[in-house]
Amino acid sequence: MTITGKKQKQIAVITGGGDAPGLNAVIKGIVIKAKTLGYDVLGFKQGWKGLIEDSVYGKLDLDEVENIHMTGGTILGASRTNPYQIDKGEEKIIESLKKNNCDYLIAIGGDDTLGVANKLYKAGVKVVGIPKTIDNDLSGTDCTFGFDTAINRAMEQIENLHTTAKSHDRVIVVEVMGRHAGWLALDSGLAGGAHYIILPEEKFDVKSICDLVKKRKEDNKNYSIIVISEGAKPVDDNWFEDEEEKDSFGNVVLKKRNLANHLVKEIEKRTGAETRHVVLGHTQRAGKPTAFDRVLGLRLGVEAVELVDKNDFGKMVNVRGTEIQTVDLSEALEKNRVVPVERIKHMKLFTRSPF
Repeated sequence: MTITGKKQKQIAVITGGGDAPGLNAVIKGIVIKAKTLGYDVLGFKQGWKGLIEDSVYGKLDLDEVENIHMTGGTILGASRTNPYQIDKGEEKIIESLKKNNCDYLIAIGGDDTLGVANKLYKAGVKVVGIPKTIDNDLSGTDCTFGFDTAINRAMEQIENLHTTAKSHDRVIVVEVMGRHAGWLALDSGLAGGAHYIILPEEKFDVKSICDLVKKRKEDNKNYSIIVISEGAKPVDDNWFEDEEEKDSFGNVVLKKRNLANHLVKEIEKRTGAETRHVVLGHTQRAGKPTAFDRVLGLRLGVEAVELVDKNDFGKMVNVRGTEIQTVDLSEALEKNRVVPVERIKHMKLFTRSPF
């Protein structure tokens, strides 16, 4: 449904950072709600890069978004471009919005994308944020869309690896995503029956891992599954180079660290056990979203447009319990949402023991 007889106001939409299952559901929620309120929706390609370069995807209509909530990825594309590392990046974004008659902006992304959105809000842009990260580490919300899909993807692979590890009496180290917080390792590891789970919240001791492997072998359990977050660090931190490669937002490029491979070598050296590693990588964020992420994405998209319609900017939609609420972008970005001590204690009841 559209309103005729007057110029419709227009909402620009971008998807920044890494893709996450449920992004297309968010886009659908935005378009459906916007159309019912009389707004046009204009998509820009590749996140902030598209706004800086005035790369327009096009107007999003009802027919185009009808079934996209069932698909993974993002029809708009994504990038990790930081406008504040580009000459006149902020100015170019504002110019692009004005040129394309975009009165408002909805930015969908993680802490880096939303950090840019907050700076743009302070510069006068009428912006609303929607949190997106499979790491589930944004403090302004209880959960983020994409996380449920990712833990199920990872859980299935961890569970499946038991058969080959047991068949060959091997230790298998499974590296999952999680830069600052270990939610993905925690939930997928517990659900997938891992024998040891390593999180970024605590530096890990290689000796305790090797002790578990040895104890299981003594008890005629000749295989072990170890799940490790990509952002975890050992007590002995000399595994990594002093000058690690960083992206435009200053984050270490974790794929260069070879964390799981380092751990495999240590386990083999200290226990003699044949050890392999599997880096799940982008398989965790690939493919179709779960029902939970589809529905959550739709709800977040709707709420974001309602904020626009209320002229309530500089906010992020969030989840508290089962309800969609809002929080100031500045508050949402204050710190990372990490796994609390009590959850780590619970995790250790089910892992790090020889049963």
